[in-house]
Amino acid sequence: MNTVDRKAELAANLAEVEARIAAACRAAGRARDEVKLVAVTKTFPASDAALLTDLGVVHLGENRDQEAGPKAAEVAGLRPDAAPHWHLVGRLQRNKARSVVEWAQEVQSLDSARLADALAKAVRAARDAQIRDEPLDVLIQASLDDDPERGGCPLGELAALAEHVTHTGELRLRGLMAVAPLGADPAAAFERLARAGERLREDHPNAADVSAGMSHDLEQAITHGSTCVRVGTALLGGRGLASP
Repeated sequence: MNTVDRKAELAANLAEVEARIAAACRAAGRARDEVKLVAVTKTFPASDAALLTDLGVVHLGENRDQEAGPKAAEVAGLRPDAAPHWHLVGRLQRNKARSVVEWAQEVQSLDSARLADALAKAVRAARDAQIRDEPLDVLIQASLDDDPERGGCPLGELAALAEHVTHTGELRLRGLMAVAPLGADPAAAFERLARAGERLREDHPNAADVSAGMSHDLEQAITHGSTCVRVGTALLGGRGLASP
């Protein structure tokens, strides 16, 4: 597909996603600007990410550091004036922390004290190397199904992890992220996440972000207070188009 046709396709998809978000906000009695859209560009080429920035998308999400680092650099070359806000939304191994802090403005998948320590150490090193001059924004990934294979911090351990994060000195706790359990009612899961977020904000009032909802369940997430939806398939299509 040529660039003109691909941009038209992305524009049509974006308009549809925006309409869904706006309708969900209206139904929930919320303002549209309360919900941030992160376009998840995993497995898609940097050219698609660049086209999304042309269409006004500011927030881009990636699942894997190995793919995201080179892609972020390529997008910076393709659109030097765009300066998108990059989010890591997939699971992160501690040995990738140093690389991640070089391209990501936010990590949404922090789920352990050891990972928090690794990220904080990486931020300090990046500051010393003058690669970045800001702390790293993080969301704690909350486990809504207690499945270790899917990552996430158990709900009963969120308070302790939040305290640990705030004492690193290099991480800014922005809130919670979660993925609805497979095969379960997403509305019920997002209601649990909303309650967890309320408890978190009692001690951390600035941790107001709730990242929940994807292509198939963003309406339910917005109903239950999501401030950030992570949309890939509905924007970019199926995952057949892979990055080189």
